[in-house]
Amino acid sequence: MTQAASAALAPPRPASTWTGWGQWLALFTMTIDHLARYVVPERWGLDWADASLGRIAFPLFAAMVAWHGLFNTRNPLRYARRILVIGLVAQLPYMLMPRAADGLILNICFTLSLGLTGGTWLQALRGRLARGALGGPRLAAEAGLAVAVWAAAGLWVEYGHLGLLMIPFYMVAMQALHGAGDGLGERLAATAMALPVLMVAGLMNSSDMAKSFTVATCLAALLLAAGAHRLAPAVPFQMPRRLWLGWYPGHFAAIALWLWLAGGVS
Repeated sequence: MTQAASAALAPPRPASTWTGWGQWLALFTMTIDHLARYVVPERWGLDWADASLGRIAFPLFAAMVAWHGLFNTRNPLRYARRILVIGLVAQLPYMLMPRAADGLILNICFTLSLGLTGGTWLQALRGRLARGALGGPRLAAEAGLAVAVWAAAGLWVEYGHLGLLMIPFYMVAMQALHGAGDGLGERLAATAMALPVLMVAGLMNSSDMAKSFTVATCLAALLLAAGAHRLAPAVPFQMPRRLWLGWYPGHFAAIALWLWLAGGVS
C-alpha cells in the first residue's frame, strides 16, 4: 500500500478543543502544587493539595504534549525544542526553590522535551518496522542507544525515568485508541496498548492519594483519545499564548522573589 493510500485510510485528525481546558487546569494545578510545596508553611496542613490536585499537572502536561506531537504538528522535534527553550529559561528560578537545592535536577520541561523526542523516535521506528525498512543490527543499535539515553537522562530530570516514559507510552496508546475500529478485537488491542502508561502513572508516586489522581488524569486523557474529545465544548476564554509560554518560568521567579523578601523581613 502506498503512503498516499495509507493516509487516505487513516482516521481523521481528532478535535483538540479539550486542550484549551487542559491548559487552564494544568497551570492551576501546577501552581497549587508549587505554592503548597514551597510557599505555604507546613503548619497550615496543606500537604493534601500537593498530593492530590498537584498530581494532576504532570500527567496532564504530558498528555497535551503527546497529543500535539501526534495530531497537531508536522514537526514534533521542533515542538520539543520549543519546550526545551522554556526549560532553559526556567532552570535558574527553578533551582532557587528550597527543596530543589539538594542537587542539580532539570525541570519538567526537560522531561517533556526528551519524552516527546523519544516518543517521536518510537513512532518513526514503528513505521519503519511495519514497512520492513529496518534490519536487525540497526534496530539493536538504535534501541541500545535509546535505552542508554533514557538511563542517563533519567538521573537528571524531574520525575526521573518514569517521567521520561510517560509521553512515548501516551503516544502509542493515543494512536491506538484513536485509530481502533469498531471491532471487539481492535478495541481490546487498543486498550492493551493503554496499559503501560497507566502502569507508569501508578508507579510514579508514593501515596495512594497521589497515585489515584495521577492514574485518573491519565485515564481521562486516554478516554479523550478513544473518542471523548468530541464531547469537549470550546473553552470560553482561550489562554493567551504569552501567558502559556511564560507562566512556568515566571511563577518560579515570583516564588523565588517572595521567599527572598520573606527571608529578608524575618
